[in-house]
Amino acid sequence: MEYNIRPCHENDLDKLLDLCQLHADYEKAAYNPEGKKQRLKTALFSAAPQLNCLVADVAGDIIGYATYTFDFSTWDAARFIYLDCLYLEEAYRSYGIGQVLMEKVATIGKAENCINMQWQTPDFNERAIQFYKRIGGIGKDKVRFTLPL
Repeated sequence: MEYNIRPCHENDLDKLLDLCQLHADYEKAAYNPEGKKQRLKTALFSAAPQLNCLVADVAGDIIGYATYTFDFSTWDAARFIYLDCLYLEEAYRSYGIGQVLMEKVATIGKAENCINMQWQTPDFNERAIQFYKRIGGIGKDKVRFTLPL
């Protein structure tokens, strides 16, 4: 299958929002798109972006994405790259596209002198867990909390 991995462009935002909804549904999470297009536009395309995004494109149609940020680990006393989201439409899984997205994010992290790449997935997402282990990911059992502000 031919595909292209490239940075997200501003005109990709509508499709990115659609993929975010599908991703939230897949992870059994609540998702409200209200106001998100503008907030993502600001986060991705401002003079000092807070978020970075790669998209997977098949014949001009965006079928997946990976978003990432940079953070700092107190325990490692070093910067790391955080893979916030990785999602591919169901029909495009098992073609190696997810692995290429992961490799591209890891390459960016290395270029930015990050000590490691971190991410998370729900414990019921067995397919993702198997994939992450297959590419060398090491899982840590933790419980993630959210405090609404």
